[in-house]
Amino acid sequence: MSGNGRRTTRSRTKSATDADGDDPLRNTKPNPKLRKDRNRAHNSIRIFDVNLKVMLGVSVFAFFVIFFLIRRLVNPAEEVRRPRVVTPFPAPKIMDLPQFQGEHRESLYWGTYRPHVYLGIRARTPRSLLAGLMWIGVKDGRYAMRHVCQDSDELSTYGWTRHNGRDFGHQILVDQDMTLATSFLKSKVDGSGYGGDWAVRIDVQSKQSERREDMLRTAHIFFYMADEDGHALSLSRDNLDVHEDSLLASGSRMDVGGWQLHLKSMDDLEVHYSGFKTNHIHNLSELVQENLGAQARKYGRLQLSDTSDGSPNILVFQVSARIPFKTDIVFVSGTRLQSSGVEERVNSLTGTSLTGQLKEKQREFDTKFEKSFNLADKLDSESMIAGKAAIGNMLGGIGYFYGKSKISLPRNPNLGGLNNFISYWPAELYTAVPSRPFFPRGFLWDEGFHQLLIWRWDVHISLDIIGHWLDLMNIDGWIPREQILGAEAQSKVPEEFIPQHPTNGNPPTLFLALHDIVHSLKRNKFTSTESKEISSFLERAYVRLEAWFQWFNTTQSGKDMSSYYWHGRDVTTTRELNPKTLSSGLDDYPRASHPSEDERHLDLRCWMYLASDCMHSIAELLDKDAKPGKDYGATAKLLSDFQILNQMHLDDKYGAYFDFGNHTEKESWILEKQLDLISNQSILWTDYGLRSLSKTSSLYMKRNTEHDPPYWRGPIWMNMNYMILSALHHYSKEDGPYRDKARAIYDDLRGNLIRNVVRNYHQTGFLWEQYDQRKGKGKGARVFTGWTALVVLMMAEAYGES
Repeated sequence: MSGNGRRTTRSRTKSATDADGDDPLRNTKPNPKLRKDRNRAHNSIRIFDVNLKVMLGVSVFAFFVIFFLIRRLVNPAEEVRRPRVVTPFPAPKIMDLPQFQGEHRESLYWGTYRPHVYLGIRARTPRSLLAGLMWIGVKDGRYAMRHVCQDSDELSTYGWTRHNGRDFGHQILVDQDMTLATSFLKSKVDGSGYGGDWAVRIDVQSKQSERREDMLRTAHIFFYMADEDGHALSLSRDNLDVHEDSLLASGSRMDVGGWQLHLKSMDDLEVHYSGFKTNHIHNLSELVQENLGAQARKYGRLQLSDTSDGSPNILVFQVSARIPFKTDIVFVSGTRLQSSGVEERVNSLTGTSLTGQLKEKQREFDTKFEKSFNLADKLDSESMIAGKAAIGNMLGGIGYFYGKSKISLPRNPNLGGLNNFISYWPAELYTAVPSRPFFPRGFLWDEGFHQLLIWRWDVHISLDIIGHWLDLMNIDGWIPREQILGAEAQSKVPEEFIPQHPTNGNPPTLFLALHDIVHSLKRNKFTSTESKEISSFLERAYVRLEAWFQWFNTTQSGKDMSSYYWHGRDVTTTRELNPKTLSSGLDDYPRASHPSEDERHLDLRCWMYLASDCMHSIAELLDKDAKPGKDYGATAKLLSDFQILNQMHLDDKYGAYFDFGNHTEKESWILEKQLDLISNQSILWTDYGLRSLSKTSSLYMKRNTEHDPPYWRGPIWMNMNYMILSALHHYSKEDGPYRDKARAIYDDLRGNLIRNVVRNYHQTGFLWEQYDQRKGKGKGARVFTGWTALVVLMMAEAYGES
C-alpha cells in the first residue's frame, strides 16, 4: 500500500468542467430571415424569380443542417469519441461468467460490505438497502456519536474476532467502560426473497469491575435502514412498543420483494425513531446528531424526536436501556408472498434459536481455520486468537463499492494551470480493504497480498474479487491503483487526493495469488468443481492478464533490454530529501536522488519476472501457443538469468543488489552474502522482524519533507518480511552449503515476527500497519488487517507453490 502517499501526495485541483456534464450536441438552430426587397416592384412574377434563388439556397443549407443533426442523433458515438483512458477493455467481462451468477451471486448478496462503519450491511448491487449501527459514547463527561470507524473515537479495541466472509461474523467493540458485541447471521429458507434474511445481535455489557455502577447507566444504540434508490420506507406505527409488536419498518424493492425489519428483546427497552428523506446518506451521522441536539435543547432528553419527513428513505431507531442488555434485529425478505412464513422466520433468527445458530457457526469457523491453514497443534492459544482475528478482520473487511473513478489528464494550458479530469465508466468493485478507519477502499497493490490469505479460505470469493479488479481494466491494459467509488468512499478522502494518474502503475500483486492458485490446480489440490471454475476463470481472464502484462512491459520499460523503472517520479521537486516513487507502493523508499529514464528498478524487475512466469504457467495450463512478443516463458527465462541480473543490479563491492540510477551515494554476493546482510543487526535484523531499510543508509529514518515522516525507511512491514521468509523457506529446503544457515535465519525471523504481532494484538487489541524496529511497538494505522494478516500464513508456513 502506498500509505503515506495516500495522505499527502495527490495535490491536484478539480477542474471547473466535468467530462459527463454537457451534452455534446449543441442545439443551435439556424433562423434565416428572408430580407424583403425595399425597392419591391409591383410585378409579382419578377418577385417570384428573385425569391426562388434565395429559397433554393436556404433549402440546400437546411438540408445539410438537418442531415448533420440526424447523423449526430443516430450515431453520436462516432462524432464524440470516448478518450482511450476511460474506454473499457474490449473483451467479455469476467464477472459475466456463469460461475458468478445464480447461487453464487445470491449467496453473497447481503453482507457486512460497508467496512468504513463499525457495523454496516448492504447488498452487492449499485443502489442498495443499507443498514448500520450507531451508539452514543461518553468521554470526559461529554457525549459523542459513534458510527464511522475513526481513530479519534479512541475505542480500546474493535474488529471481527471471527467472520467467514459469507453468512456469519462476530465482532467486539470496547468504548471506554462499555463493550458491544455484534453478531451477524444470514439465512436462506423457503419463503425468503432474493438473498435471504439476516439477523444482527447487539449485546451491550460493561466492565466487570464497574458492573454495579453501570447497572444505573443507560446506553443508547441506534439501528437504521436506508434506501439508496430513495424509495420510501414505512414505519410500522407511531408508538413503538416492541414487546407488543416486533415490527419496526417495512418496504418493497425490485430485488428482494417486500421486506420487514423486526426487533426482539427480553430486556426492558425504550424505542424512539426519526425518519429522513435525503440523497446524502453518507451524512447520516450529522442528521441524527442534529435531531438529538434539538431534542436535548428543547426537552432536556437524549432521544430522537419520534417524527419523520414525508416519504422518508431513512429510518433510524433508537434503543435505550440500562446496561447490560441484548437485542436481536431481523431483516426478512419476500414478505408479500403467501407462503412467506414471516413470524416463523423471525422467531428462528432471534432468541435461543439465534444463540444456537451463532454457536454452531463459531465452531464451524474454528474448524475451518485450523483446516485451511493446517494449524492444528502448531500454535499456542494466544497465537490462535490473534490468527483468527487476522483472517476474521480480513474477511469482515470485504466491501462492495459502486461509482466512477476520477482520472487525471495531462495539464491543459487553457485551464490556467489547473489539472483536467475525466470520469471512468460506472463500475462495481468487490474487494478487501487494508484498514477500516484509514483505508476503507480498494488498493491494487494491497489486494494481491490479501488474496494470498483469502484464496486459501474460500477460492470462490477470491476469484470473485480478482475478477472485479480485472474488469476495471481500460483498453490500454491499465487499472487505476486506488478505487474511491461512491459517496460513502469519497467522504473519507480529501477531494484533491481522489484522481488517479493513467501513466502510473502499481505492483501487479494479483499475480502472487494467481501463481499460487495455478500451481495448486496443477497439483490437484481443488475439488473437481473448483478446478473447472478456476480453469474457466483463467480462460476468460487470460486476455486481460495479457493486456495488463503488456501495459507494464511497454509503459514501465527502461532504456536497456529487460530493464524497468517506475515512471511518475517528480524530477523537479526541491522539497523532498529523496523524490518519492508512489507507484512502486514503497513510497519514500530511497531511489536514485536524480530521477531519470536511465534508472533501473530492481523491485519492478522482480514483479515482471513473477508476472511473466505466472503468465507462462497459465498459458501452459490453457494450451496457449506462444506468439511473437508474447512468449512469456522466454521473458521469464530472460528475467531470471542471473548473469544479466548481476550485470544490471549487483554491486560487487557490497555484494548486494541495488537499483541503478544517478545517485550521490551508495547504500546497501550472492546467497551467502544476502544471508549475512539479513542477519546483521547493524543492517536489517531486529528482534521483531527485518527493517524496511538498512540501518547504515544515510536516509534511514529520515524525514522526506517537514510534513512527511519516514514510512518505508526503517519500520518493519509484514508484506516485505513475508516475501523474505518465503525465499528463506525455499533455500532452507534446497541442497547446498547454505541450507542450514538459511533454515536457522528463517526460524528466528519467523518466530520474531509472530511473537511480536501476537504480543501487540493482546496488548492493544489491534493489528498494526507497521511495527517499530527498536521496540516492536505497533505504529501507523491501527485496525490494519491488510497484509499484516499475512502473519496467519507465517504461522501456517504457507508460502505458495514453487
